[in-house]
Amino acid sequence: MQHAPSALRFAYFLSGDQETARDLVQDAFVRVAGRFRYLRQPDAFDAYLRRTIVNLNASRLRRLKVERSTLDREAAYPVVAIPSRDPHVSDELWRAILDLPPRQRAAIVLRFYEDLSEAQAADILRCSVKALNQLVVRAMKTLRTRIDEEPS
Repeated sequence: MQHAPSALRFAYFLSGDQETARDLVQDAFVRVAGRFRYLRQPDAFDAYLRRTIVNLNASRLRRLKVERSTLDREAAYPVVAIPSRDPHVSDELWRAILDLPPRQRAAIVLRFYEDLSEAQAADILRCSVKALNQLVVRAMKTLRTRIDEEPS
């Protein structure tokens, strides 16, 4: 406990946020304490603790950078409004889609839900365009049969 106040102060100066500082210190204590018997100089616990706080903060900043860039990329895409449909029909259709074999389901989702071209969908599934079209045809046939069979 003698190291906690100085570690918290140090982490606060690094992060600029008290909650983040507490998280960094807690994680650092867990990591250093778990490795305590492997420390070359156990007397230098404070130095190891500070170095761990620096490393954890650097990892946190890298994660934040990736999250922000992902959010920026996502913000560039327009928000598409999904038209409301009869929920019973949607549930029935999704149950039928989920019952399809995995490759047929993937072909249907890529072509109609993700609205990819035949070439793009075939590339993702690592098959030819003809094979993709065959998967779609089989899936559509199965879906039509299952939808028509279910009682309304």
